[in-house]
Amino acid sequence: MAPELVQAALKPAGFTKPASLPSWAYVSFLAGNGDYVKGVVGLAKGLRKVKTAYPLIVAVLPDVPEEHRRILESQGCIVREIEPVYPPENQTQFAMAYYVINYSKLRIWEFVEYSKMIYLDGDIQVYDNIDHLFDLPDGHFYAVMDCFCEKTWSHTPQYKIGYCQQCPDKVNWPAEMGRPPSLYFNAGMFVFEPSISTYHDLLKTLKVTPPTPFAEQDFLNMYFKDIYKPIPLAYNLVLAMLWRHPENVELDKVKVVHYCAALNLLIICDERCIMGACTEVRHCKLLEQW
Repeated sequence: MAPELVQAALKPAGFTKPASLPSWAYVSFLAGNGDYVKGVVGLAKGLRKVKTAYPLIVAVLPDVPEEHRRILESQGCIVREIEPVYPPENQTQFAMAYYVINYSKLRIWEFVEYSKMIYLDGDIQVYDNIDHLFDLPDGHFYAVMDCFCEKTWSHTPQYKIGYCQQCPDKVNWPAEMGRPPSLYFNAGMFVFEPSISTYHDLLKTLKVTPPTPFAEQDFLNMYFKDIYKPIPLAYNLVLAMLWRHPENVELDKVKVVHYCAALNLLIICDERCIMGACTEVRHCKLLEQW
């Protein structure tokens, strides 16, 4: 039997937000009855440890069991149920079958009681306070640039010619292929402004946009390309960057780690980990190798 995530007698105080602070919050997403709840628990613990001033909202689909919701609430999270969002049917195959449910993330644009939010996937851990990102100028969509070097990108012209926006001078974009592609972000972490009008336009646009291999990440990149502003790699370090672009990684400056590599890479972390989310970045044996 798996150990309990939270001891019944111990309930964390949760996130404190003085009334004088602006209406800002972190938000994550959870679906299903599997172990992914452990990742969100780890995220909540990490945010508390770095003493964030803002709450963590968890947008959950109806299939998240009541037990998991209670666990999240015991960690100080605010649980909000949302309805699923589905893309147009039968138009393409996704890179991963479960990507289809990720379109439900679009519901977080309805959370208009908050003027600005930072979205974080459940397989992310925060190791340093990032509350200052809420102070970024309004009117933009902020996220970290992705990398095109992994084989999952083999369907793209970027991968085929060896071009990557993380090292654009290594392989130049060929002139005969026209303008270089727009900057592309990883949607596991982003800073955005909830808006009902944006929410409705997202759903309207989705209806006429064929699904793509990386589901809502591709869609968000297409939708927000004109207002996207890159932020430093330190705010969403995808593990593949450690071996694809180590020259771009400054571990002592990393604030957020995205544990979205293969599980067999994560299991070498020690007992402090929850779904690969260490309580201290220095305790992660994987990161210590680099």
